[in-house]
Amino acid sequence: IIIVIFFIFNNCDDEHHDMTYYKFKKEGELTFTDTTGNPIIKIDIEIADNDYERQLGLMNRESMEEMQGMLFIFPVERYQSFWMLNTLFSLDMLFINSNKEIVTIHKNTTPLSEQSYPSSEPAQYVLEVNGGFCDRHNISLGDKVFWMGSTLSINK
Repeated sequence: IIIVIFFIFNNCDDEHHDMTYYKFKKEGELTFTDTTGNPIIKIDIEIADNDYERQLGLMNRESMEEMQGMLFIFPVERYQSFWMLNTLFSLDMLFINSNKEIVTIHKNTTPLSEQSYPSSEPAQYVLEVNGGFCDRHNISLGDKVFWMGSTLSINK
């Protein structure tokens, strides 16, 4: 009985103790503009521009600040699909075409879900921000984004 109790108490630790949590690393700034080019809001971004970073995404993070996001950069424009596996908080996912125009928005995604969130049109970029961000800051389909990063300049 003592061995069973010892085993139970040792294995009842919060699972998060063994989990490695990642922290936000600012790698650039992104500006949202409306369809006429008027600035809406600016946020700090972390950039995922290689296979490993794109696969990891925002998994295993406890949270993200309101004015932060992760920008996924793909080598070519095509239909994209994301999911929330191992993502602990709700996101708004913005799919952006090669002209930097928002073509699909999935709002308030479900944490830890395997549900697929696909783009409705081809996209070369995907931006993830906190769930509800688009509603709080009036971000809509057709709005554009421009960004500058520490190692890249994709603002042309």
